Amino acid sequence: MNRSIIFFENHFIEFYQMQDQKVKDKIQYVFELIRQVDQVPEKFLKHLTGTNGLYEIRIDYQSNIFRIFCCFDQGKLVVLFNGFQKKTQKTLRKEVDKAEKLMQDYFNNKI
Repeated sequence: MNRSIIFFENHFIEFYQMQDQKVKDKIQYVFELIRQVDQVPEKFLKHLTGTNGLYEIRIDYQSNIFRIFCCFDQGKLVVLFNGFQKKTQKTLRKEVDKAEKLMQDYFNNKI
C-alpha cells in the first residue's frame, strides 16, 4: 500500500509548526504508517462516528494527546485538515465541525 498525504489549506501546517521536535517526529512516524500499512491500527487512525467520512489521526506522546483530522480521497490519498491537542476525553465538537467544513470545502473546490 502506498498512500499519498496532502494538506488542505494551511491549518495542519500551522498546528505542526507549533509542536516541539519530539511531537513532530511522532507525527511523521504515524504518517509513515498511514502511507505504508494496508490496515492501519485504530490506535493511530480511526473513523469518527456520526461524520461523513472524517477520520482522526491519533498521536499520543508522553502524556499529551493530539488529533489530526483527515479524509480519504479516491482511496489512496489522505487529505489533512486541522489538528489540535486534546485536553479532555471528549473530542471538541468545534474542532470536528471545523474539520467537516474543511472537508466539504475540499471536495467542493476540487477540480
